[in-house]
Amino acid sequence: MALAPPSAVRAASPGAASARRAVRLPPPAVLAAGAVLLLILLAGLLTGVSPTATDPVNALQPPGAAHPLGTDQLGRDVFARLVHGAGPALALGFGSTVLAVVGGAALGLAAALGGPVADRLLMRAADVLLALPATLLALLVIAVLGTGTGNLVLAIGIALVPGYGRLVRSEALLVRRSGYVEAAVTLGVPRRSLILRHVLPNSLAPLLTLATVGFGTALIAASGLSFLGLGPRPPSPEWGAMLSEGRGFLATAWWLGVFPGAAVTLTVAAVTVVGRHLQQRFTRRSP
Repeated sequence: MALAPPSAVRAASPGAASARRAVRLPPPAVLAAGAVLLLILLAGLLTGVSPTATDPVNALQPPGAAHPLGTDQLGRDVFARLVHGAGPALALGFGSTVLAVVGGAALGLAAALGGPVADRLLMRAADVLLALPATLLALLVIAVLGTGTGNLVLAIGIALVPGYGRLVRSEALLVRRSGYVEAAVTLGVPRRSLILRHVLPNSLAPLLTLATVGFGTALIAASGLSFLGLGPRPPSPEWGAMLSEGRGFLATAWWLGVFPGAAVTLTVAAVTVVGRHLQQRFTRRSP
């Protein structure tokens, strides 16, 4: 009987095949991941120009050699404000997403493991919150807590908690009814150990993948509320606030609104592409 050459054995190895699949990314995902990495690097980049320094003499200058993206109505460099505004935008989106994930995990696990009465009460409360648009719910929270960066993160996080909570609940119920959990119960594994070692990790895995997509939603909500004047206080650079300031100059200085809007759009699109790819790989669907 002829033996297969070592190269054929390595090619047939499932570990080698899975490794090749792990490193093979579609071009859109590669470009999106590169854009996200560039944005993170951009958030820490120092342009050498202050984003708050005014120069009335050079106000509303179009893009050129001195100012690559032009200047605003106060003569501030738009490129410098975009660069320095990347950090606050990412911080708002990331902070809101983390808060929503933590709150959603607590809500979903409490509903799935707290018994039928707790499940019914918590899910009915989540249904009421889901009936309201996330931005409207965030506005209600801000109306109670007040404006500011911290309250903005808290408001968006609270508005996104019900959606994450429902996902964790459904996953926790599936895990709790799975064969290996039932076998662990039969073997007398303590309930606390069962939750920490089996239910919790397997319930949160899809949540972390979905959070990548949800980051884009949080970023849009943060920019929208900043557009309404509920975010960081001026003259701090922030993309939503810059877009709000530029809307009155679109006829005479289009760059004031176009570049901040493009920054938000491209960031959300890049993060969403990466998140969708991760979600497809997690669910073992072809990208």
